[in-house]
Amino acid sequence: MRSLPVFPDLRSFTDWCAAKGQLLRIVDPVSLQQQTTAVADRVLRAGGPVLRFDHVTGPAGRVAMPLLANLFGTRERVAAGLGLTLDQIPELGAFLAALRTPAPVAGMRDALSRWPHLQAALNTRAKVVRSAEVQEVVQTAPDMGRIPVPTCWPGDAGPLITWPVVLTRPCGSTPEDTAAYNAGVYRAQVIGPDRLILRWLAHRGGAGHHRTWERAGQPMPVALALGCDPALLLGAALPLPEQVSELTFSGVLRGARTPLVAAKTVPLMVPANAEIILEGWVHPGETAPEGPFGDHTGYYNSVDRFPVLRLSAITHRRDPVYLTTHTGRPPDEPSVIGEVFNELALPVFRQQIPELRDLWLPPAACSYRIAILSIDKRYPGQARRVMLALWGMLAQFSYTKMVIVVDADINPRDWNDVAWAMATRMDPSRDVTILDRTPMDYLDFASPEPGLAGKIGIDATNKIGPETTRDWGEVMAQAPEAEAFAEQLLARLGQRR
Repeated sequence: MRSLPVFPDLRSFTDWCAAKGQLLRIVDPVSLQQQTTAVADRVLRAGGPVLRFDHVTGPAGRVAMPLLANLFGTRERVAAGLGLTLDQIPELGAFLAALRTPAPVAGMRDALSRWPHLQAALNTRAKVVRSAEVQEVVQTAPDMGRIPVPTCWPGDAGPLITWPVVLTRPCGSTPEDTAAYNAGVYRAQVIGPDRLILRWLAHRGGAGHHRTWERAGQPMPVALALGCDPALLLGAALPLPEQVSELTFSGVLRGARTPLVAAKTVPLMVPANAEIILEGWVHPGETAPEGPFGDHTGYYNSVDRFPVLRLSAITHRRDPVYLTTHTGRPPDEPSVIGEVFNELALPVFRQQIPELRDLWLPPAACSYRIAILSIDKRYPGQARRVMLALWGMLAQFSYTKMVIVVDADINPRDWNDVAWAMATRMDPSRDVTILDRTPMDYLDFASPEPGLAGKIGIDATNKIGPETTRDWGEVMAQAPEAEAFAEQLLARLGQRR
């Protein structure tokens, strides 16, 4: 399946990008106060390369550690991070769907043909190592001032860690039980040399683990892995089912087991191939006001209280690179990753909704707030059933404000096609479903109440049976022989298009 190499760490991937002319080194002085973000944002919007800033300056002067940005600024690089070309993403999606619901083995030949499935299952087990490059330097007096954390937008409250893989486990589990771990991308505000604020929303796995430690009245061990390998970065960023560990899933994405090493000061296993590890403790009841920060919606979010992480150690390679990103009105890196995720997850979505032809999560709609589905419609009420199925499929889809369902002859990725279907096949009094007081993330300031909002489902399919009492329109199409004549005539006249 893979036509590109497997990248065991971040630097092997950036070396590959450099060899392909997809890495730009910037040696000019660039400030961490918005300047790095402004440069990265322009380059991303132009479909440009990975950026390495070798001379970054902060409030106290130059920071020695280089800064890496725009890692996944193109869909092609997202796919390459998984060892794939863009056209191989659907193939990986079909492979993941087959792993999810394996068919019975038909015989020895069939069993042998499924060796890749067995290999993928073996790769879900983490590989524990005794030593790691990420622990070449150990600082037990943590100082975040040595790490070039940008302040991305003018209204931001301060420096923000934007690409951490935050590792947690539930209270009562053991450090060795890595299948119970959660590895999520949760931003972290720097509020001191050894203190961060972790923003994890209530439905996220890290927040769920935090509640178990709070109930027990015990401090919670947490580790932030900075500069992980591409598969772990992407696996942690994707909205997986709650019962699937990101560490497990990243092994399948990578095609190799995830190497872990015991942290130095907290009872956790951490990615051995990362650039930097931040270790620390969240103490019961300790919170601080987080934000405001510019977010993926294109607006600053409101201030809210989140847990404080007190660092106990920083470990890193001898020559670490700090990986950052920024979020804002799309396109940004999360929206680019979201486009690839759309293709990767489509075969799995079809297992849940068999009549699904295609699904589009428009990047301009924050990659999840609007969903457009095309279906093979066979019975009355089917479009409404599909809407409800999507809203209940993943926790992430509970934040989808609008679901539009169209027929198989409509391209859900073409707004003109969708608009035509809505204008000609939908009646607002009959074909609109409104739900109220449903879950919504607090970043949606348009919601009447924080965490609760309405949803709208629009049935823009052809109506059948009891859905209408009128004769339904017939789509016009020119006769094939007339089209062939027109093509030949215009070709002779030099008007071929």
